[in-house]
Amino acid sequence: MDYGKFKYERDIRQKEARKKQARVEVKEVKMRPKIDRHDYETKKGLAVRFLTKSARVKVTIMFRGREMAHTELGRKLLDRLAEDLQELATVDAYPKLDGRNMVMVLAPVKRAATKERAADEGTAHDPPEEAAAAQGER
Repeated sequence: MDYGKFKYERDIRQKEARKKQARVEVKEVKMRPKIDRHDYETKKGLAVRFLTKSARVKVTIMFRGREMAHTELGRKLLDRLAEDLQELATVDAYPKLDGRNMVMVLAPVKRAATKERAADEGTAHDPPEEAAAAQGER
C-alpha cells in the first residue's frame, strides 16, 4: 500500500471526525459574597441566557480580605443559584474552594430534546384507528 495514500485517507477521516465533534462552551459568571438583590438577578439572567444556548456555566464567587472567614456565605449563594436554576441546569461540579475563589459548574438540562423525541415516538406508534378516535374526541 502507498504510504502517501494512507496518510491522505487518515487525514480525511480525522477532518470528518472534527466536523462532527460537538464543542462544549464554558461561560463564566463572577460574583462577590455580599451581592445585592438586583445584581444577583442580573447575574442569574446571564446564567439563564448561557444555559438556554446550551453552554455550561462556571459560577465563581470571589472572596477578599475578611470575607475568607465567611466562605459559608458564598456556599449559600451558590446553593441558592442552583436552586433558582434547577429547571434549566444541573450541578456538574459542586461548589469547592479554590484559593480565594469558590467555583461551581452548571450544565444545561437536555429535557426539550427528550420531550420532542417522546412526543414523536408516541404519535408514530399509535394505530390509525386509535389516532382517528382520539381526534374525534377533541
